[in-house]
Amino acid sequence: MARDELERSNHALVMGLFKDVLNPLDSSAVDRFISPDYIQHSRLAEAPGRDGLKAFLDFARKATPHAVHDVKRSFADGDHVIVHYHVRRWPADPGLAVVDIFRIADNLIAEHWDVVHEIGQGELGPAAIF
Repeated sequence: MARDELERSNHALVMGLFKDVLNPLDSSAVDRFISPDYIQHSRLAEAPGRDGLKAFLDFARKATPHAVHDVKRSFADGDHVIVHYHVRRWPADPGLAVVDIFRIADNLIAEHWDVVHEIGQGELGPAAIF
């Protein structure tokens, strides 16, 4: 199904977040993408809102400066964008399989949910999961 103009815009916003914030772990760019009233449903961010996301990004950049967020697929459905990706925290890391769900309002990301699965050494490799 083809995306309408709103879905294309929402998808571009979220892909911009991955390019400018998540891949470089750059907390200084958060305000360009995230609403001041941002609702965080992820347990990974200890504090709510934009400040919680910024603190998480700063922590992640210190702990895993070579992390990679390899997007496998993404979908837009109205005001929601879903992204499935593989996070590798260091070069030999089997990584994490992640699905993020973002709700967009007023051209900013207003809400976020995630599902994270650690890929174990004994499991099928990332190619089988993705």
